[in-house]
Amino acid sequence: MIRNHSSFVSFASVALCIVLSGFVSPNVNAQAPGVTSKPLLQTTLSDDTTKEVYMVLVEFAPGSVLNRHTHPGDEYSIVLQGTLEISAEGRETRQVSTGDVFHNPRGLIHQARNVGDTPVRLAVTFIVDKGKPTLQPVAK
Repeated sequence: MIRNHSSFVSFASVALCIVLSGFVSPNVNAQAPGVTSKPLLQTTLSDDTTKEVYMVLVEFAPGSVLNRHTHPGDEYSIVLQGTLEISAEGRETRQVSTGDVFHNPRGLIHQARNVGDTPVRLAVTFIVDKGKPTLQPVAK
């Protein structure tokens, strides 16, 4: 886990600007009971029209789980509130809490669970293959 206050402040500032700009994308959906997402931005990656960037606010209700899934690109997240447990194939299960950042690379099978008694809120940026669903469920 990496904690970097200046990166957090920069990310929070960008996220706030995007929220105020009113951009939304219907392509990003958490698709799990107790997990909600609010799309903030969808744009093409500069100099690579085969990639799209999505910024999303995600909330996990206490005890909720986003089951095994992958992304057709990279996921970069910062925990704005709460504690999330992340399990990923080939990695140790870890917990991330308020202020922590994490990265899930393209194709990594992982799941996330709110292990606290308060909601978990994440600011997530995806850089993914254009036209593909942002989240792809994986059978158990």
